[in-house]
Amino acid sequence: MKLKTIEKLCCPFDKHDLTLQVLVKDTTENIIEGILNCTHCQRKYPIVYGVPIMAPDEYRQIPLEQPILERWKLEYGISDLKLLP
Repeated sequence: MKLKTIEKLCCPFDKHDLTLQVLVKDTTENIIEGILNCTHCQRKYPIVYGVPIMAPDEYRQIPLEQPILERWKLEYGISDLKLLP
């Protein structure tokens, strides 16, 4: 995912701005893994293989996202990583 793409994204829940926490970039500065955080509702949306997972709450597959978050907690030392508030 390109950094310029972040400027065009908003939270699908409340339409507020998102902040980016980059975990892995490739050699051309594309984001491979990261977390988009909503500044208002505190929801988190993972970026996996360059694709942001930004489905509304009722369509999110939390059991599928959770193993990725658990791996990130171990690899990057992220302690507070909950997808939904």
